[in-house]
Amino acid sequence: MTGRILIIDDDARLADMVSAYLSQAGFAVDARNTGAAGIAAATESRPGHAPYDAVILDIMLPDMDGLEVCRRLRATSDVSILMLSARGEDADRIVGLEFGADDYLPKPFNPRELQARLKAILRRRHGQGDVGGAGLRFGRLEIDASSRAVRIDGHEAVLTSYQFDLLLALAHQAGKVMSRDRLMDLVKGAELEAFDRSIDVHISRIRAAIEDDPAHPRRIITVRGAGYLFARVQDQN
Repeated sequence: MTGRILIIDDDARLADMVSAYLSQAGFAVDARNTGAAGIAAATESRPGHAPYDAVILDIMLPDMDGLEVCRRLRATSDVSILMLSARGEDADRIVGLEFGADDYLPKPFNPRELQARLKAILRRRHGQGDVGGAGLRFGRLEIDASSRAVRIDGHEAVLTSYQFDLLLALAHQAGKVMSRDRLMDLVKGAELEAFDRSIDVHISRIRAAIEDDPAHPRRIITVRGAGYLFARVQDQN
């Protein structure tokens, strides 16, 4: 699997190392060393300029916080985002996911792990996991697996590729309690998403997108000590 990758990191040595490693794997890689330059590159639209498939984004940048870059990118684009941080704290990871990142990797890291995580993100983005199938409809909620779109009353809800696959996995098992481990296995993330709390953060983002009242969800129910259940609710009015 290949694609166009944008690295936003002011560490020139690391950016060069990652660029060389990913280029050898067949990826086309560009790099920017500030948040502003990265945002400009990621959002550029002109003839002959294909969009990026993923952004590798450092949380520590000289001109702005990487979380702010993530927020701005996510406001206008569904590009996959893999965040990096030298701090490696759980709180950073949670906040990064809440801002719309698809995955998070602490520094220092093994380039092979970065490539594995990147490929997992791109597989989910292009629908190459095991959670496919026909479109599903539950009252006002429509999940279109072919176009990887989620709609409420015909209006599209914004989800990352990982969140879409989580929702689809839950919907395919409507009425059944799904453990976190089972969900991670279904979206091909068991070996990469070992941090259980990340599932909870993604679920909260899905609820914010599809529930009338995310604080009191009727569609995705938490079953304490067991996991999550997608309820067969036909109308959320």
